[in-house]
Amino acid sequence: MRFDTKIAIVVRPDLATWQKLNVTAFLAGAVAGAYPETIGEPYADASDNGYLPLFRQPVLVYAADDLRPVREKAVAKGVGTAVFIEEMFKTGHDADNRAAVRAVAADDLALVGLAVYGPRNLVDKLLKGLSLHP
Repeated sequence: MRFDTKIAIVVRPDLATWQKLNVTAFLAGAVAGAYPETIGEPYADASDNGYLPLFRQPVLVYAADDLRPVREKAVAKGVGTAVFIEEMFKTGHDADNRAAVRAVAADDLALVGLAVYGPRNLVDKLLKGLSLHP
C-alpha cells in the first residue's frame, strides 16, 4: 500500500546505539501526538488480549551528519517537524526538554535527530540525498 503522507526520522549516525533508539522513540511519539490520524486501530490476538495501536504506515529512519539543512527546509515548507537536541540527553522530563530547546536560537540547535511528517512527495524532496539508517 502506498500512502500519500510520509513519516521520516533522521538521526546522527555518530550517536551511541541507545541514544539513536531513544531519539527515534521520542521523535516518533511527537508525530503520533501531533497527528492522531497517523495511528491505526488497536490490535488483538486470537486469545483476545488487547494491544495498543501502532502507526498506520511505515516510519522510515535516515542518517545524516548535519541535520540543519533538513530542519531549515522542513520549517520553511511548513512540514510538521520535531527536534531532539544534545542538551535533551541531560534532562529528565518534558518540561526540561522544552526549556532546553527554547533556550537556543534555531541556527544554533545542536540537532541529533528530527522527525518530519507531511505529503510524501514533499518529504521525499526534503530528504533527497539522505540514506536510510543502516
